[in-house]
Amino acid sequence: MNTLEEALQRIKELEDELKKLRAENAELKNRAQAGRKKHDMTWTSSYNSFVMDYESGKSIAEIVNKGDISRRTAYRYLSYYRQMIALAEIKPHD
Repeated sequence: MNTLEEALQRIKELEDELKKLRAENAELKNRAQAGRKKHDMTWTSSYNSFVMDYESGKSIAEIVNKGDISRRTAYRYLSYYRQMIALAEIKPHD
């Protein structure tokens, strides 16, 4: 850059680029995230219902036949349930 005008022009270009990047960043932050939303109120309610049914002796097929969750979700919940049981057994009790 040889002149003040060139430097000022370059500053203006960089400021415009920064403004665009900030707008893009804000748009990405506000975009809905894909995938399952784990542990929100709906998930917790569905999971707790599964646990109650499972602990009462119902089979996975019986739980799925109620129609509230899919077979895949039931097995996902079962896996999570078993992980929580294992963690509870590992933790020292007071």
